[in-house]
Amino acid sequence: MKRVTIDPITRLEGHGKIEIFLTPEGDVAKTYFQVPELRGFEQFCIGRQVEDMPVITNRICGVCPEAHHMASVKALDAVFGVEPPSVAKKVRELFYSTFYVTDHTTHFYALGGPDFIVGYDAPSSDRNILGVIRKVGIEIGKQVIECRKRNHHVIEMIGGRGIHPAAGQPGGWSKPVSEVERKEIEDIARQNVDFALFTLKAFDDIVLKNPTYLDLILSDVYLHKTYSMGTVDSQNRVNFYDGLIRVVDPDGIEVMKYHPSDYLQHIEEHVEPWTYLKFPYLKRFGWKGFVDGPESGVYTATPLSRLNVSDGLATPKAQEHFIRMYETLGSKKVSGRFQPIHHRLATHWARVIELLYAAERMLELATDPEITSPDIRRIPEKIVGVGVGSVEAPRGTLTHHYECDERGILTKVNMIVGTTNNHAPISMSISRAAEKLISKGKIIEDGLLNQIEMAFRLYDPCLSCATHSLSGSMPLSVNIRNYQGEIIRNFSRV
Repeated sequence: MKRVTIDPITRLEGHGKIEIFLTPEGDVAKTYFQVPELRGFEQFCIGRQVEDMPVITNRICGVCPEAHHMASVKALDAVFGVEPPSVAKKVRELFYSTFYVTDHTTHFYALGGPDFIVGYDAPSSDRNILGVIRKVGIEIGKQVIECRKRNHHVIEMIGGRGIHPAAGQPGGWSKPVSEVERKEIEDIARQNVDFALFTLKAFDDIVLKNPTYLDLILSDVYLHKTYSMGTVDSQNRVNFYDGLIRVVDPDGIEVMKYHPSDYLQHIEEHVEPWTYLKFPYLKRFGWKGFVDGPESGVYTATPLSRLNVSDGLATPKAQEHFIRMYETLGSKKVSGRFQPIHHRLATHWARVIELLYAAERMLELATDPEITSPDIRRIPEKIVGVGVGSVEAPRGTLTHHYECDERGILTKVNMIVGTTNNHAPISMSISRAAEKLISKGKIIEDGLLNQIEMAFRLYDPCLSCATHSLSGSMPLSVNIRNYQGEIIRNFSRV
């Protein structure tokens, strides 16, 4: 049986590879998405002080430390049984909206965007941020860099550090926002709104007006009908920071809505021996394998999923683009809300709509009269011992669950991160793309393999965050090659 290996896969956070096994006739027999790294945060945090978790877990990832910091701080609120003041919640959400602008900008222009801006069949050396800048021009490249620069400045200003924030405290935040800082943040937020609108215009010009790309989005190569998950506010609108977790079926009918602390009543995790990532699924429907449809417990938690579960967006310009996306891609309204979109490449469109929502929400919070209040924290007075914190990370619903003893020493840690939620759909999307694109007699070249990589890239996976499963041993494979690159000997341990 012939094997086609994509190793390493590119433009993601972490390490992974794709193994495609072909029949003698040249058709795809089996495809594996493998993650060969293990971080083990859930285990080595046991025995530590629970209040250290916000500054430990934000080291899980250098791309989204803000998401882990926020979920961890919210878990500490519950562990210590303390409700943060209103202004503390607003400062947290302001900080988090700023982070969303930087993260979605990074993915669109540096990770996912090159496949469309430069071209999925362009030379691999051009499918990167430098190729994007060569294609769109140095001035636009400067705008992208400036967007990240000014928002990381805000993250450092509010969060205490530019990469690994330290300001989150159980019961609130470590320092208030001054009026001078507020005015600067307001100005930056206004620039972000303009930048987000510019990005949506670029997506429209480059992707939607290109018949090849639009056909690719609407093709069945990247199509899966699964359940969708996301956090919504009291009016069933997307909220990144707080709310209830809503799940809808492939037709858009709500099947569950629950508080994040009840996640174990609804989510179970399946384990396979060939990867360190677990496969979460909906307990109500069970694990049926890597299949979609209403009988399968597989779900997605992505920017597209968040829009699929919502009745709309809470900011005006983002809401306009929300409606346009669903109408353009042929979604029909049922009982007053759009049916889900299952064309997975549309996740890129959803992501830039969320970029606009984050920028608008950042502006709303920066102009909130309460945002400079000094009432920034309530000091905890007890230890409850159990706490669950959840936010919408850019890659999906993020859950931190801590348990500690009466001294505040951790006895249990569980984390389900965005990419873990999406692990089964990622594997399914890669398999489907391989099966649709590779067939008997077809030449397998770089552009085709990149189209298969696009099936995972649309999820914007963060594999460092997600590797939690350990079978009890550390599998190892060592290949010894000669000067021509041929394997002459292999050592394996399973």
